[in-house]
Formats: sequence, C-alpha cells, structure tokens
Amino acid sequence: MAEPIPVTRSIRLDPGEIGESFIRASGPGGQNVNKVATAVELRFDVAASLSLPEPVRERLMRLAGRRLTGEGVLVLRADRYRTQERNRADALERLLELIREAAVPPPPPRKATKPTLGSKIRRLEGKKKRGAVKSLRQGRPSAD
Repeated sequence: MAEPIPVTRSIRLDPGEIGESFIRASGPGGQNVNKVATAVELRFDVAASLSLPEPVRERLMRLAGRRLTGEGVLVLRADRYRTQERNRADALERLLELIREAAVPPPPPRKATKPTLGSKIRRLEGKKKRGAVKSLRQGRPSAD
C-alpha cells in the first residue's frame, strides 16, 4: 500500500482516492504530440473521500467550482509540460494546494459596531464645510 500524502499537519490523503488517466495533450510538440499521452487528468472523489474532515470537504466543493462534477468528483487537467511525470506532479500539487486553501478556516464573522461620537462629529463637520463651499457658489453668474 502506498504511503499517505501529507497535505497539512492534520490532513493526509490516501493515494488510492486519487485516480489518474493519461490523454494526448493539445498544442505544440510536433509529431510527438500525436503519439504520446503526456497530459494528465487527475480525478479525486471529494464527496466520498474519507481523508478529508467534513468542513474541509464542504469548502473544497465550493472552491472547486466548474472543476467539480455532479457526482462530487474533482477533475484537474494538467498539460503544461511536455513530460508525463512533470504533468503528474503539477496536477497533484494543484490538488494539494486546493485542499490546503479549503483547510484554512473561514475568518470569524464581523461584529457590527456603531460609529464613535468623534467620528460622527467629524462627519457632520465635513458636511457643514462642504455645504458652506456650495452655498458660496449660489447667486453668482456662471462663466459660460
């Protein structure tokens, strides 16, 4: 059995939950691109994963967006590099980065506060000054 992949201090991914398939990459590469499957399509079943805690799983499903299928499978395609091995590493690193981002807890909700007396006074003084400037403009003929 393969060793678990460390994601964060508390989260370890079972390599058996990650599926890879190799497909032909698009783009430049000459004749090589037509005969070698260098692109990697990585699949990770987020909905059925036992490695992820429930809150992380929910945040990951929200973060994944269009990369998540209707069944809850995260699909990442990597074809940035010309070798299969580098594309595999790239896809895995992108998956781990997405999980790390989902593992960060959301910030606590903001507590509503009232403006201080000083800020209210400053606001009203600013309004008075602005009104005074505008009142000085009244009655003057325009420079048209």
